[in-house]
Amino acid sequence: MPKITIDGRTIEVESGTTVLQAARSLETEIPVFCYHERLDVAGNCRMCLVEQENAPKPIASCAMPVMDGMVIHTNTEKVRKAREGVLEFLLMNHPLDCPICDQGGECDLQDITMSYGRGESRYDYAKRAVPEKYMGPLIKTFMTRCIHCTRCVRFADRVGGKAELGGIARGENAEITTYLDASVKTELSGNLVDICPVGALTSRPYSYQGRPWELRKTNSIDVHDAVGSNISVQTFGMKVRRILPRLHEGINEEWISDKTRHACDALALQRLDRPYIREKGKLRPATFEEAFAKISEKLKGSDGSKIAALAGDLADCEAMIALKDLMLGLGSPHFDCVLEGAALSTKTRGQYLFNTPIADLEKTDFALIIGANIRADASMVHTRLRKRYLEGGFKAAYLGGVLDSDRDFTFAYDDLGNDVTVLEAILAGKHSISKALKKAKSPVIIVGYDALKRADGPAILTKASEIAESYGMIREEWNGFNILHKAASRVGGLDVGFIPQAGGMTKDKIESACENGDITFLYLLGVDNEICPTKTKSAFKVYQGHHGDLGAHNADVILPGAAYTEKDATYVNLEGRVQQTYLALNPPGEAKEDWRILRALSAVVLDNPLPYDTLAQVRERLQEVNPIFKTLDEIVPAQWKPITSKAALKTTKFAPSPFDFYRTNVIAGTSPTMAKCVQELCRPSTLTQEKIGA
Repeated sequence: MPKITIDGRTIEVESGTTVLQAARSLETEIPVFCYHERLDVAGNCRMCLVEQENAPKPIASCAMPVMDGMVIHTNTEKVRKAREGVLEFLLMNHPLDCPICDQGGECDLQDITMSYGRGESRYDYAKRAVPEKYMGPLIKTFMTRCIHCTRCVRFADRVGGKAELGGIARGENAEITTYLDASVKTELSGNLVDICPVGALTSRPYSYQGRPWELRKTNSIDVHDAVGSNISVQTFGMKVRRILPRLHEGINEEWISDKTRHACDALALQRLDRPYIREKGKLRPATFEEAFAKISEKLKGSDGSKIAALAGDLADCEAMIALKDLMLGLGSPHFDCVLEGAALSTKTRGQYLFNTPIADLEKTDFALIIGANIRADASMVHTRLRKRYLEGGFKAAYLGGVLDSDRDFTFAYDDLGNDVTVLEAILAGKHSISKALKKAKSPVIIVGYDALKRADGPAILTKASEIAESYGMIREEWNGFNILHKAASRVGGLDVGFIPQAGGMTKDKIESACENGDITFLYLLGVDNEICPTKTKSAFKVYQGHHGDLGAHNADVILPGAAYTEKDATYVNLEGRVQQTYLALNPPGEAKEDWRILRALSAVVLDNPLPYDTLAQVRERLQEVNPIFKTLDEIVPAQWKPITSKAALKTTKFAPSPFDFYRTNVIAGTSPTMAKCVQELCRPSTLTQEKIGA
C-alpha cells in the first residue's frame, strides 16, 4: 500500500485512495464544494487545491490518487492564495442575500468564505443574474447563487437514477437546469437541497419557516414506510418545521424519501385533540371518563367471541402489546395487524422478515423481484439496488404488474411479464433466467404485497421459498429470502404476536363477522382507510388515533392518540431491526400516548387492569413476549424454516402497478405538500379519486 506524507505526518493507505480522503483520515481539513463522498468525483470547484512537492502547480486533492512517497502541504502560502482566488471567483456573481437565504446558518459557501476567504473583493463588475427554474412542488430555486459544483446533477443521475438535471451553455452563461423545464420526478428530490453547498436549491415547503439555530432537534425514526430511516425532527414552538436525514450506514445512509421529509406538514392538521362520543348520529366532544364509560357499557356482558381489534400501519409496539393484552383480558382471540390480507407465514421469524440486511444488498449479484414496486414501497431499498447496479456484475428480474413508465426501476432488469406461473418454470430450471440465477453467488428474492394479497398469495409465498432453497439463497452466512413490507407497524405487530390466536379471525373475516352480526364490538388502533365502513356499520366501533380520517368519521367513540413525533415508541423495521422514536413535542390538547390510553381503559373494563404503569414496564412486557426487544438497532439473524402450502398458483395476471407513493397513510394523505406532489408529479392515468382526495 502507498505511503503519503501530509503536513509532516505519514500515513499508509489503500491503493486508489485520493489525497483528500487520506487527509480526512488524518483529520486534516481541506475545504470542498463539488466533492461528495457518495457521488462521482467532478473536480470542478478547485476549492480543494493543495501543494504537492515537485509538482509545477497546486493539485485538486479530490481527484488525485495517492502515489507512494507523495508529500503534500495543505496550509502553505501558495495554497492560501489559491483558495482565496477560487472564492473570489465564486463570489464574483454571488448575490449578497445571506440575511434572507434559507441556507443561512447551514451554507458551506458562507462557512468556507469566513474561514478561507480574503474578506474583500477586487471585482466591481456588474453581477450576472440567472432566471429561476421551476423544479416541482418540493424544490425552490435561486440559480443566481449557483456555483456550478454539479452535485445536484450527479445525485440525480447516480442516486435518483434519472438524468433530470444538467448544465447548458458555457462560461459566464453556464446554467444548471432541468431538461425542458420539467419538474424533478424522483421520490428523493429533497436530498438535492441537502447536498447543495449554497442556497441555489432550497426546500419550497420550508421556505422562510425558520432558522437552523431557532429549531429544536430530536433524533427519531421515520414511520411512513417499513424501512425505518433515521431522521432528525426539527421543531419550533408546537410545530414540526422540517425533517432531515440522520446518518445511518446500515439503513438510509444520509438520504430520505420525499414523503419522509415533507409529509410532516400534516402533523398540525386535522388532528384529534379530545375524545368524542356519537349520540343521535353525531359526534360530540366528551371527556375520557365519559368515553371510557360508554365503552364499558357496550362491553358489559359481551362475550369475548364478539369482540375484535385491528392495528393500523402506524401503530407502535407498546400500543399493540397493550391492545393485545386488553383483548386477551376480554377473552377475545380476534385481533390482527395484517390489514392487506397478505399471505404471511409466521411459524418462524425468518419467514416474514426482509432477511438480507439493507446494507448487504450491495453484495448481491442477482435480485428476483415478485410483485413489489420497490421504488414506491421502500425507496431506500431501491436506492441500494441502484447503487449495486452501478458497480456492475448485477442482474435483476421482475415478475409483476406493468410498472408506470415514468417511475419504473432505475436499474436494468428482465421483465418476466405478469403471469405468475413463470415461478414454476424458474423452479424447474426451465426459464431463461434460471441459468444466471444458478450461477449467482449471493442471490436474493424479494416478495411484495402485490403478490401476497392475491387469492393465490400462499402459493406464491411457497414457490418463492422453494426457489430460495433450490437456488442456494439460504445458507449459514446468507439469507436471500425477503418480504418487502410497506407499513412501519407490520414487523413489530408480528413480533408481539398481534395476529389471530387459536380460533381467532383475520381482518377480512372480522369485517364479514361485523356484517353478519357475529362481531358487535370493534377496536380500531390507528386503522383509517384499511377497513370497509359498509361492512362494519352495525358494529360498535372505537377509533384510537391522531388524525380525523375515515376511521374516525365512522367511529362511535374516538380516543385521541399521539403521532410518531409526539411519543417515545418502539418500531421494528422490515429487516427486523428494533428502533425507537423520541418525543419531539407534546401531543395537542388532551391527546395521549396510545399505550397510556389503553392502560387507563383497562382499569374500567377489566377486573384486573393491565400490569404496567410506566413506559419501562411496558417495554419489559415487550421483552417478555419476544426477546428481540432486548436488542436495539441490531440485526439479529432470524430462524428459518421452508414455507409449505398445498395451495396452487392461479392463472390470474398481475394487475398494473401504479406509483402509489405520496399518500399511503393518514399523515401523508392529510399533507397539502403530498397532495401537490400527486397533482403535479403523478400521471392522471395512474390515479384514483381516493388517492387524489376529493
